[in-house]
Amino acid sequence: MTRAEVFAVVQNNILEVLPDLDPALIEESKSMRDLGANSIDRADIIIETMQQLTLTLKISNFSGISNIGGLVDFLFAQTNAR
Repeated sequence: MTRAEVFAVVQNNILEVLPDLDPALIEESKSMRDLGANSIDRADIIIETMQQLTLTLKISNFSGISNIGGLVDFLFAQTNAR
C-alpha cells in the first residue's frame, strides 16, 4: 500500500465521521481537531482506519501525532512493517 492510499483511507474516514466537512479542508498540515473532530471523533477515525488497514495498535501509540500528515506517516510505516 502506498502512502497516498493510506492518506485516502484516512481522508475517507474523516469524511465519514465529519460528513459536513469540505474535503478540500483536509490537509496534511492540519490536525483532526482543527477540522472540528472531538476526542471521540478522532478515536473513531483512527479505529476505523486501523480496521481498514488491518492493523492492531494501541490508541496510546497515536498520542504524540500532531497532524494528519503525521498520522498518515505513522500508519504507512506500520503497514510496511508487517
